[in-house]
Amino acid sequence: MSKVISVNAGSSSLKFQLFNMPEEEVLTSGVAERIGLDEGIFTIKVNGEKHTQNLPIKDHKVAVELLLEALVKYHIVETLDEISAAGHRIVQGGAYFDQSVKVDADVVNKVEELAPLAPLHNPAHLICYRAFCEALPKIGHVFVFDTAFHQTMTPESYIFPVPYEWYTEDKVRRYGAHGTSHQYVSQRTAELMGKDIADTRIITCHLGNGASITAVKGGKCVNTSMGFTPLGGIMMGGRCGDIDPSVICHIMDKKGISPKEMDTILNKKSGMLGVSGISSDARDIEDAVKQGNERAILTQAVYVNRVINVVGGYVMQMGGVDAIAFTAGLGENDTNLRHQILEKMEECLGLSINYELNDKTRGKEVCISNPESKVQVYIVPTNEELVIARDTVRLLGL
Repeated sequence: MSKVISVNAGSSSLKFQLFNMPEEEVLTSGVAERIGLDEGIFTIKVNGEKHTQNLPIKDHKVAVELLLEALVKYHIVETLDEISAAGHRIVQGGAYFDQSVKVDADVVNKVEELAPLAPLHNPAHLICYRAFCEALPKIGHVFVFDTAFHQTMTPESYIFPVPYEWYTEDKVRRYGAHGTSHQYVSQRTAELMGKDIADTRIITCHLGNGASITAVKGGKCVNTSMGFTPLGGIMMGGRCGDIDPSVICHIMDKKGISPKEMDTILNKKSGMLGVSGISSDARDIEDAVKQGNERAILTQAVYVNRVINVVGGYVMQMGGVDAIAFTAGLGENDTNLRHQILEKMEECLGLSINYELNDKTRGKEVCISNPESKVQVYIVPTNEELVIARDTVRLLGL
């Protein structure tokens, strides 16, 4: 039996689970949220009880330090030496990695090289990795890539309509992200449907501060909303998603903005924050909506519109859809946004939704469609950490 920690760093969060493997027994789990904001939140679950701290979390290194301190403080482990291995979610593996790998210097260098393709993620992943290496110098590490699940896309889905040599020479193409989540959620949704995933068409909606939607046909990704980097796709917390590229050139020229400044604006000052002027956190937007804030209401409306446009396109590409699954922070917990999205899709897809159940369900695995619904709709809490732990055990031979 080995203790394996799964580390899942997002752009502004750090989720973790500590497992006894291969039994897949969860010893603890938790999350550091709002990393980089003044009001951070660190939560760890001990014997089924949540312990929460509200404090500034400057960066992902501080989040790792809080995590490791908490493991000992709450006697989840008596010493950190009890941990045998760590598995890390890595957003961008580019063309280098189509599966999880054991970590060595070459792997680290490649992940660092790919940082411009995931500027909010790959650097954060490496900060976490190095913090664990410093605290636990003897353990093995595995990197699990978000892009790997999307390698089954065919050229018509991943090629951009730009000069072809940008693809052949510069590797510009759609890579996607959140692949570990989409893989787990699509498989779990098929299980809940009582079907072999090979016989299903499922759309998984990973809606969080970072968000992506994936079309999964026969268990394989056929299209996904994020693009060359996690900046592409639907509207997100601080990221703009897909926009007319000429907007960027126009504003840079008009306001004298440098490429680096524009990159920061598009990645960190757009999306929900940009439209609302309030926050990149959907919970803050929801609070403002309840107070009647017009820009917050507009923000939610734009978000819903972007989601249904992508889902509609994927229904056409797959020739139909059997199930839609909502996951991640917003997908699992934002009942109002989920309600609005489903209402907009009702007529076209023949949905029949139990809105009473939807409106009271947060973070629980449940089918929220009625038996007569032409498409089944599920809330499926993602478990990227379990996928990470399984690959870590397999690759390190634990």
